[in-house]
Formats: sequence, C-alpha cells, structure tokens
Amino acid sequence: MPTDPMTYRLCVAPMMDCTDRHDRVFLRLLSRHLRLYTEMITTGAIRFGDRDRLLRFAAVERPLALQVGGSDPDEMAFAAEMAEAFGYDEVNINCGCPSDRVQSGRFGACLMAEPETVAACVAAMRRACGLPVTVKSRIGIDRQDDETALARFVETVAAAGCDTFVVHARKAWLSGLSPRENREIPPLRYDVVHRLKAAHPELTVVINGGIDSLDAAAAQLGPVDGVMIGRAAYHDPYLLAEADRRLFDPAAPVRSRQEVVAALLPYIEAELAAGTPLAAITRHILGLFQGVPGARAWRRHLTERARRPGAGAEVVREAAAQVAAMAARRAAA
Repeated sequence: MPTDPMTYRLCVAPMMDCTDRHDRVFLRLLSRHLRLYTEMITTGAIRFGDRDRLLRFAAVERPLALQVGGSDPDEMAFAAEMAEAFGYDEVNINCGCPSDRVQSGRFGACLMAEPETVAACVAAMRRACGLPVTVKSRIGIDRQDDETALARFVETVAAAGCDTFVVHARKAWLSGLSPRENREIPPLRYDVVHRLKAAHPELTVVINGGIDSLDAAAAQLGPVDGVMIGRAAYHDPYLLAEADRRLFDPAAPVRSRQEVVAALLPYIEAELAAGTPLAAITRHILGLFQGVPGARAWRRHLTERARRPGAGAEVVREAAAQVAAMAARRAAA
C-alpha cells in the first residue's frame, strides 16, 4: 500500500537522552500531526530489560515510531513484535548513529557497510509484524563514495521490503570524530538525498540534518517527501507551534507558550502522583520560551527548583507566572 504523502511530512528525530516519553508528550502539545520517534532502544534491552518501562507510552504521543538498534535478524524480529504489541505505528532501524558504543554492538552507521545484513533484518521484521519497517541512515560512511554506496544500500534494503528511508544528509566518520562532531563537521549534501528521491520515486525519502526552522523544512518538501528536525526542535521547541498550520492544515489552531504550559500541567500532576521526579519532565521544557522576554527567568526557576525534594507542579506554574509578569510589564512600559 503506498505511503500517505502526509505521513512523514514533518518528523522529530530520535535523540538519545532527549526524546523520551515525557518530551514526546510535550512536543505533541505543539503539533498534532508531526511524527515522533523514541530514543534508540537496543534489541538486548527489549529482550532482557524492563520492557514496560522502556516501551510504554501515552496514546497522545501517536503517531509514534520505535527506533531499534541491532543487527541480528531474529532479535530485530522480536523487537518488531514488541513494537506492534505495544501499539507503535512504525519500527525504525538505526543505521546512522556513529558512536563507538553503538559500533561495538554492530549497529548504527557501521551497518551502511553491510546492506545485506540490514536487508535480512528488514525481511525478518516484516515477517514478524504488520508495521511499516523503515531505516534511518547517513549518506555514507568513511571513504565510501556517497552516491554509489547509498544507492547500493537503499536498493538492497528496499528489495527486502523497506519503502521508507530517513537520510541524514551527512557522511559519518566512524573514527576520528565524536558523535557531536559527526552532526556538525561533515558537510551537508542535500543534493545527494534529492537525487536519491529522483532516482527512486517509488520510495518515501525523508531528509534530515541541519534543518532548523519551518521555512527550511518547507523548502525541502518537493525534492523529498518529508523532513526530520533534530536538535533545533529540542532546544527551541516552540518552532514547532505553527507546524500543523504551515505544513498540514491551514485551519489548525496554534497554542501560545502559556497555553502549552497549561495543557502540560495535568500530565505533570499525574506523573508526579505516579512517582516521576519533576525534573525528569521539566528538563525537556527549558527551551519553551527561547528567544522571548522571560526565557532566562523560566529556565533558572525550573533548573533551581525542580530538583528540590517534594517539588511539585507549582514550580512550573511559578515559572510561567514570572514570564507572564515580565511580558505584562513590557507591554505597559
């Protein structure tokens, strides 16, 4: 069945230590339509870890994809079964992370040198579940010829039944650069991803890397099917507030920052009652007022008070009130 052209129009990237379930609930309050991804979870963690803690999520987070790290087809198939059992909308294979730890487990970007392995995983996962199985990759690794290697990788994996590829438009260097440097130093090659889509109009191609605004995202739609935003959506999340109106539905409402806070408070209160520390949630919302008066006061109040014993939702209310009071003073001046 062809992919709905709106499915991958805008996505938020899977980011370790960032896109946990609390962050995803928060981001969903900014956009109803964007596609969210979990942090990468390894097959070993899914097989042997606290599966409920790792995989459970709130229904409001959907559409939601589980990103999996692994290279053994049987283990990847089990992860795909669990993704379906827990109610995810997609299972995504990590073929893009360049960290040493990921390489030592034989997954992530190093798998771009093993397209047959990835294809075997895709085939096993498709047999194990009815979810779309997708791949997130780089344009290449190390001294590979970008376009030749990428074409072989995509064609091999697509033949196993994967029709959606999220491509970070940078090469990954598996030695000599840290994961952070791999996000910044290799040059962006959007043209390579655009030509991949042109060569394979039957595939869904989503572009990732260096896209930091809705204007930049909109400019990519046409050459490719969708856009994935990463760190920019974490550090300045309110840039997503107009995503639904700009990219999905011209009549979609746009919440103010204060309305987002108000909408998040019931979730915070429920999580606190369940034993979640306040700081586990507030660390994801520090950038909500980025670029507006009161942003520093917001961050400072949350940072200083959310970790105190017994900290409750009133900490967030107080921080929001400080921003509102500053805005009122400026308006009256």
